[in-house]
Amino acid sequence: MQLESQIIERLRNMNEKKLSKEELIGLHVKVKECKDPNWKGVNGIIIDETKKTFQIMINKEEKKIAKDIAIFEFDVDGKKITLDGSKIIYRPEDRIKKIR
Repeated sequence: MQLESQIIERLRNMNEKKLSKEELIGLHVKVKECKDPNWKGVNGIIIDETKKTFQIMINKEEKKIAKDIAIFEFDVDGKKITLDGSKIIYRPEDRIKKIR
């Protein structure tokens, strides 16, 4: 029970900087802005992440999008948090150390 309350508290205090250091796989994401207009407004679940891309499950189909061409909106426990993809171009395991 204590772990659950810690997780809930962490989600309540989530912001852009904190989210950029968290595990993003499994989160619901929407492409808010994109250099490729075909991606704008597309949403799904992040199923994998590399240094430069997200792999997103969209309507039972896996699609890859480059991080540096888009601004993403994450839904974290009902709270909308926006991340500029160009600011999170790191290997997932390195983001925690490099983003300040």
